Amino acid sequence: MIYVLLRYIHLIAVLVLVGGVLIENAATKKVINQEDARNLARVDAACGMSVVVILAAGLVLWFAVGKPPEFYTPNPVFQAKLALFIALLGFAIKPALFFMQHKNTEKEEISVPNAVRLCLRAEIAIVVIMPVLAWLMARGVGLPA
Repeated sequence: MIYVLLRYIHLIAVLVLVGGVLIENAATKKVINQEDARNLARVDAACGMSVVVILAAGLVLWFAVGKPPEFYTPNPVFQAKLALFIALLGFAIKPALFFMQHKNTEKEEISVPNAVRLCLRAEIAIVVIMPVLAWLMARGVGLPA
């Protein structure tokens, strides 16, 4: 029962993250206003919380519940998924810092650096690829024959 509950928590957190990344990409233009900055900071905070839940649930699923760690750890598809998760965290830093810095700004217009927009696009690419890797893992791809 705990296994199923953790899988659902993990999935719901992933869906929150994907939704947040999509919202951030859609709402982040070259120039945003005060309200956009505040709202994007809130969305980014929700993304951050979902990442913590994804990580916590994922670690429990990996090491404590369900299949043993030896099932996942040597799988190159799982390793690629972990690498992409770490890359996602890296790409999320710059936008998070930018949105936090500008959430209480008094400026009417805020210019968004291209680097922030590129990081958000990289996050989209990663959240598109990761479910494919999860699907491949569920089908046994990467396991020794």
